[in-house]
Amino acid sequence: MKIVLIGYMGSGKTTIGKLLSKKLNINFIDLDAYIESKLNASVSDIFKERGELYFRKMEHTYVQELMEEKKSFILSTGGGTPCYADNLGLIQTHTKHDFYLKLTIPNLVKRLIIGKESRPLVQNIAETDLPEFIGKHLFERNNFYMQANTITVCDDKTPEEIVAEIMQQLK
Repeated sequence: MKIVLIGYMGSGKTTIGKLLSKKLNINFIDLDAYIESKLNASVSDIFKERGELYFRKMEHTYVQELMEEKKSFILSTGGGTPCYADNLGLIQTHTKHDFYLKLTIPNLVKRLIIGKESRPLVQNIAETDLPEFIGKHLFERNNFYMQANTITVCDDKTPEEIVAEIMQQLK
């Protein structure tokens, strides 16, 4: 079984993925960490040194590599992963267990303010400008996110409640 979590940064993909991994006893893979280990560089360094186009090309290569594996896993994607190179189509060719972890803009803002400095995309954006930035970004990406086989609304839910909901969907 392959379970793929998609959604905007700060939506909880890694947290939910790790919890699901423990519950189901299935390997957890964070796509960004996987790419970093394969390319021996951080995502932000890859963006800086090689550019977004190179990163997206490599991201697609590794999504394909992972999805074609015979092993079961839970994959936490990057926020932009489903929006490029038909990655979502590729994912959905190999599993029907793809989940969009959906949150409202105010909840994403709350979450992103906390770890802002560790997120290159938003670290230089003023807190007052975050809602507009996230809103524009979500508007661009929402069409892709909404194509997920399962949309899981995560507002006002604990990670454990979200995991329970996903596990219910897997039955």
